[in-house]
Amino acid sequence: MKEELVILVNEQDEQIGLMPKMEAHEKALLHRAFSVFVFNDKDELLLQQRALSKYHSPGLWTNTCCSHQRAGESSVEAGTRRLKEEMGFTTDLRESISFIYKAPFDNGLTEHEYDHILIGTYNDDPDINKEEVAAWKWMKPEDVKEDIANHPEQYTEWFKIIFDKFYQHLQQ
Repeated sequence: MKEELVILVNEQDEQIGLMPKMEAHEKALLHRAFSVFVFNDKDELLLQQRALSKYHSPGLWTNTCCSHQRAGESSVEAGTRRLKEEMGFTTDLRESISFIYKAPFDNGLTEHEYDHILIGTYNDDPDINKEEVAAWKWMKPEDVKEDIANHPEQYTEWFKIIFDKFYQHLQQ
């Protein structure tokens, strides 16, 4: 299987090149990414538990889905694609905030991303891809915030960062 390429960007989110995903994570180079936050009509956030077979952060809880845009693909197109691949459904997504973050992992890889937050609404159960997702649950944002504070080891490093930024945005 051909390795996925990520879009290298500068701090203004302007594309400066393409690089294999693993190489970008090994070198901690800034690249474009997106994070999807899907809510239901009860204002609960759909969380996923990463599959135990993932090469980093296996079994940890995180946002609905996230990944990297492909060359020529908008953030919304990428989010829609990945939501279908991981969670088995599509919904209208809209762009929210975006920001740069850096999260190193124990395995020597680093997420250094210009992250675009996408928001959607969905009220049914997902049809998860078991190769990507071990489990899922709905939680109120304030309960997620409290659970991260009490059990940070159960959440991905990037989710702790992006959820905090997103939660602040929700409060405004």
